[in-house]
Amino acid sequence: MLVRVDATAAEALYLQIAAQLRAAIGKGDPGPGDQLPPARELAEGLGVNMHTVLRAYAELRDEGLVEMRRRRGVIVQDTGPGRARLIDLVRRATAEARRQGLESRDLQHLVAEVW
Repeated sequence: MLVRVDATAAEALYLQIAAQLRAAIGKGDPGPGDQLPPARELAEGLGVNMHTVLRAYAELRDEGLVEMRRRRGVIVQDTGPGRARLIDLVRRATAEARRQGLESRDLQHLVAEVW
């Protein structure tokens, strides 16, 4: 699993990290039960603050993709890779809707139409 960040990008570093980890989980590597690298180790490898990685991990936890436990680390949940891919797609659709100036309710109506 390779994670890279672009310090010059407009997207926050923690969001870049979370997006790449989400995509990897969506592809099944790492899979359910696998442990993500310790935050300190990943931060050192990326040249970012450990709290940046912890914030990325918290994003994934809030999405239900990982579980964070003291002394056990960050473990990928058995939610199926489809959930990670779907979250990624929704995030990209939401970002595009914002770029186009749509309101939340407009995007909800659009999704309802397509559904």
